[in-house]
This record gives sequence, structure tokens and C-alpha cells, in this order.
Amino acid sequence: MILQALGRYYERAENLPREGWVRRGVDYMIVLDEQGQCVGLEPIGERQNGRTVPSETLVTAIGKQAMKHTNSGKDANLLWDNASFVFGTGNKGKVKLASFLDALTTWFAGVNDLGVEAVRTFCLNLQSNPESVSALSERFHVKEDFEKRDPVLVFRLVGDVEYVHMRPAVRHAYEGMLPSSSSDGALQGNCLVTGEIGVRLAPNESVIKGVWGGQQAGCNIVSFNARAFESYGKRNRNGENAPISLRASFAYTTALNHLLAKGSRQRIQVGDASTVFWAEAPHELEGALADLFGESPKDDPDRGTDALRALYRAVETGRFALGGDDTRFYVLGLAPNAARIAVRFWETAPAIELARRIKRHFDDIAVARSPRDPEHLSLFRLLAATAVQGKADNIPPNLGGEVMRAILEALPYPATLLNAAVQRCRAEQQVSYPRAAAIKGWLNRDARRRHLPQEEFPPMLDPDHQSAAYRLGRLFAVLEKIQEEASPGLNATIRDRYYGAASATPVAVFTTLLRLKNHHLGKLNPGRATQMEKLIGEIMAGVEDFPRHLNLPDQGRFALGYYHQRQAFFTRRAAEATETESTQGEPV
Repeated sequence: MILQALGRYYERAENLPREGWVRRGVDYMIVLDEQGQCVGLEPIGERQNGRTVPSETLVTAIGKQAMKHTNSGKDANLLWDNASFVFGTGNKGKVKLASFLDALTTWFAGVNDLGVEAVRTFCLNLQSNPESVSALSERFHVKEDFEKRDPVLVFRLVGDVEYVHMRPAVRHAYEGMLPSSSSDGALQGNCLVTGEIGVRLAPNESVIKGVWGGQQAGCNIVSFNARAFESYGKRNRNGENAPISLRASFAYTTALNHLLAKGSRQRIQVGDASTVFWAEAPHELEGALADLFGESPKDDPDRGTDALRALYRAVETGRFALGGDDTRFYVLGLAPNAARIAVRFWETAPAIELARRIKRHFDDIAVARSPRDPEHLSLFRLLAATAVQGKADNIPPNLGGEVMRAILEALPYPATLLNAAVQRCRAEQQVSYPRAAAIKGWLNRDARRRHLPQEEFPPMLDPDHQSAAYRLGRLFAVLEKIQEEASPGLNATIRDRYYGAASATPVAVFTTLLRLKNHHLGKLNPGRATQMEKLIGEIMAGVEDFPRHLNLPDQGRFALGYYHQRQAFFTRRAAEATETESTQGEPV
């Protein structure tokens, strides 16, 4: 199902390379004259954040070495490759250069093209005179860079605009050779992806790059590295263990590498899960999911909020700006597993149904906030709030994938989310906006799972909610507010000393706090003291006794009650300030 959907995406996408071609990052361009003499060695990457980023270029793909070389040194690419293959440097340098020349001979033996001949002459000169490589790198001031890494090189004939491998005669000859080259010695079989019978099978899958945390050289979804995983009699014929045609293998690996590419608008990082998404036809959601779940860029801070409003509008009207409401949509989450890729989650649904589920997620985590907090809460910020020091590396393993799966399939959030959010609240004695949002979302989905809609929480303070833990959280916020008003400028409040104990074992703390409260009320003016006493009475009316212990969900309700009450104080104060300014501005 996954490979079939990726194959269909490849067929409909117009900007993906066709069979025999691949996009690779290229670092340098070697400019040759017609006699094969090097007249230029120019960097073609772009400088970003103090480093050079390779330029994505369409190049030939004569085998899996286009994405990843073996250690043999005998698998050179055609008219482009790493410097070690082009110049014959480093470990097995002579073997690599010989392989590069062999590829030229194999593919262009009968082709009379100035560009190909110039490249062949250039490489033959290097082969007969290896010392010239050092002089060449010093001449063009690239020696230091070439010693640090093995950059990718392409060729251009002086006076040409296109690279040698893109010259019309070269391209025509290369594409004409593709069918015969791939049929030589190829296994025949039935393709598991397309259902075709008697087609050429791919002996190995092209590597997948771009999965966060995976091997830099690339990983595989379909691969075999032990006898136990192979079918009987097919040890030396890997293509038959999971028969996939050459065309289907190229299609789905090209599509997936495109979706995973850096800068792709159809990929986000959710914890350790690299998540990509696409539709069976061009659709608005293909570009919107990255804005909905990702962080807004600094130059466009309202992008996430705009995407969220567009989502709500689409759900309300049942129409999208691009694409139909019944267009099939796909979301795939991948995570590294040594040299393989693990499928963390896979979801497919009509676009309108997926939009409703995503809207449900944002409804569930919607919570009162201060003006400085963003209206759109990205998934990364939600998860990072549950991690030590707010760092992505400290997000609990698998949590990102489990939360995303819960969103896409309309399931309860994982218990790990509540546990992590509550633990961070206790450890830091602070219920922040994203933690309160995560806790509220978890509690509401749990109440829905248990068919108890009366236990769901609204975004704002709910004075009528009957949960004792929620009311105790509100009471703790009121007691802290009384202390703050009685002793302005305190370096620490009761929250810094008692929050952890109050949220876990209320009976051990609240008797002491209520006794201290009387001392603080004595410092307030009588009207404010009466107001606070009345508020405490209203909250305590729903609490029969202080519990000895609160379980994890009740600790979440305590945190949410505390957060809601604090936000209610700030909201009321802001409203009073606005009303005062309005009254002062009125003419007498």
C-alpha cells in the first residue's frame, strides 16, 4: 500500500526525474576546453548560515551508486562523481579512476561528442600523471576543502551553458542505452507493487536519504542482510526475496527521496519520526500540513495561524481552495533503525476527514493564553515543552510518532504525553502554556474515550467543573495570588516550594497553606480580602476533603485548574485596565 501510493505520486508529479536520472547535491564544476585541459574549477553550491550547501542537480543514474557507493571502488558514476573517482585520490584512488573511465567507455564507446572526449582526455591525463592533481587543486585554491571531504563534481565544456551529461547528443545516447543496459542479466519475475508479470526486477533498492537520525549515506526500506530473512535458494538473488520491478523501485524511491529532501514543503520532523505527506491529486493540504504542525518561519510568523484559520474554514464549508474533499490523502512517518528505516505510522483518509481530525486536535489543545503566547501551537513546541530543558533531543522516544498517529486516527493521546507534561510541571514548578495545552488535550480525549463529555474542559476557566483535583489547582492559584498581593516583589512564592507536594499529596500541604493564608489576608485591604475569601469559599464548596494522593490524570487536572485560575486573574486585570483607560478618555 505504501509503495503503491508513492509510485502513484511519482507518476503524477511533473518535477521528479525520470528513469535513469536522479537529483544530487553537486559541489564543484570542472570547466574543460576541447583538448581536455582544465580551465576552471568553480564552486556551485550556495552559502547558507556560514556553510556551503551543494546545488541540487539532475545527473545520470546508472546504478545504486548514484545514491551510495560500495567499498569496492569499482562502481563509478557516469560523467559525475566524488573527487576521489574523478581525480583518483584517496583509498583505492587508482581503481576508482579506472572505474570512472570504464563507465565512459561502456556507455559512450561509439559516441562522437566533444564534451565526452574532453572528459575522457582529462581523466586519462590524470591517470598517467597523478601528481598533477595536487597542482590542480592548489591552482584553483580548493586543496584545503578537498582534503576535508570528498566533494561531488560535474563537467562543463568551455563555452557551453549545460553540463556535459546534459548536452543533447550525450543525453540522447545515454537514454537510448538505458533499456538494453538494464535488461542485461536482470532477473525476471512478478512485481509485488504493480502486479506486472514477467518484468525485470530490481536487484537492490536505491537508498533513502533524509530520514532524521539515519545513516548519512542512506538507508533502505526493503533489504536483507541475514540468511534468516531470505527465501530458500535465493541467497545470491536478492531481487527475488521481495520482487519489485526496476520501474516501480525507481518510482517509489525517487518519490520518497523527493518528499524527504531538505526544504521540502511536504515533510516535517515530529520527534524522531520524519513525516511526509501527499495526496493522490494536487491538494491544498499538501502544503498546509507543514504550516499546521511545524514552526512558523521568522520572516512570516503568522503562517501557522493563517493555515489554521484556513483549515477551520475548509472544515466548516466542506471545500478546499485546491482539490476535492474526497481526495485520498497519505501520511507516512519514518524513523531510523540502523541501516534500515522503520515505519512509525501510516495513515490514509479522505482529505475532509483528515482535516476534521486535525481540527479536533487543535480544538482539544486550545487553552487560555497570554497575548505573548502564539495562537497557533506547533507540534514541535507542544512536544518540546514535555522534554528536559525544552530540547528536541530530550523528547521521550517514540512520543512524537505516537502523538501524530493519535491525531491522524482520532485516537486518545498516549499516556506518555500526560506523564511527561505533568513531570515537567512538577520538576520546574511551572505550568506553561504548551504544557497546559498538552494536559487539556489528553484529558479531553480520555473523557471522550470513556464517554464522559461532562468531564471535558473548555479553553477558559470552568468554575462549575466538579473535579476535586481541578478545584484544588484553582485553590492553589488563589492562595499564591493572595501571597503575591500581600507581599509584592517576592523572589519566590508558595509555588516554588509547595507545587510538587500540593499536586501529588494535597492533604500534606493545604492545611498549612490555608493557615498561612490568614496572615496574608490581613495585609490586604478589607474589600480585596473579602473578595478573595468569597472566591476560596466558592472553590471549596466542591471539595469535601483533601485527598491523600492524586493519580496521574488528577495531577493533570490540578495543573490545568492552577493554569486556568492564573489566566483568569490576568485576563480580569487586563480587562479592568482597558476599562479604566476607556473611562479616563471619555469627555467630561
